[in-house]
Amino acid sequence: MRTTALPHRLAAAALLLAALAPALAAAAPAATAEHPVHKRAFNLPPSVDLNYTIRARQHGLTINGDAQVHWQAGEGRYSIATESRASLFGKILENRSEGAIDDYGIAPATFYEKRFRKDGNTTSFKRDTKTISFSEGDESYPLKGGEQDRTSAPWQLLAIARAAPDKFKPGSEWSFFVAGRRDAEAWTFKVLKNESVQTGQGEVNAVHLVKAPPPDAQGQQVDLWLAPSLDWLPVRIRFNDADGDYVDQVLDKLTKK
Repeated sequence: MRTTALPHRLAAAALLLAALAPALAAAAPAATAEHPVHKRAFNLPPSVDLNYTIRARQHGLTINGDAQVHWQAGEGRYSIATESRASLFGKILENRSEGAIDDYGIAPATFYEKRFRKDGNTTSFKRDTKTISFSEGDESYPLKGGEQDRTSAPWQLLAIARAAPDKFKPGSEWSFFVAGRRDAEAWTFKVLKNESVQTGQGEVNAVHLVKAPPPDAQGQQVDLWLAPSLDWLPVRIRFNDADGDYVDQVLDKLTKK
């Protein structure tokens, strides 16, 4: 068993809240990847600090950890910062997304990610040249409006849900064009049903969404639970591998600013 691989799996969990995980992008897309552009009503949540517990099973080993997410919005700007730790390894991931608020909602300027024992990488959303570029690799993508990074995507999703909660019905789908460390691709979240989730804030009702890997990719399935009673914040995220391994992240506490 190679324990050095485990922090990367846990780092994947942190990216959804922080993060929606590198594991969400299983295969590097071509520059001609589908690029959906949607302008929808949105309502950003108030600034908040979130703390999550992480439990995982990887290669037969049980791992525990925690993640802190700091969301701040105001005066036409936003920032999201996260730090995740695993009990055996200490800090395994830090990242941040920063930018403006425009007609589409969250408009990232930079996305930075620093993984366990790796150099940091920056993705730039260049509004002047209308391109998305990466410090790792030579790939670039057109910037049309509404694009997200892996950290900002779930926050854009919940901002849309806050503006139009009646539209988040079972079967509805929500697509975004999302940039990672060195490429970008379309993500689609599908609403499954309402479920109860036990959190550090007690039992809450949440809308269960799923992002499945593309049919031709061997990626993880990601399940996301958003709680309407808690400003539609993510109260649980679970990453499931085909071999039964998983990473489960559950809200422990939140502090509104």
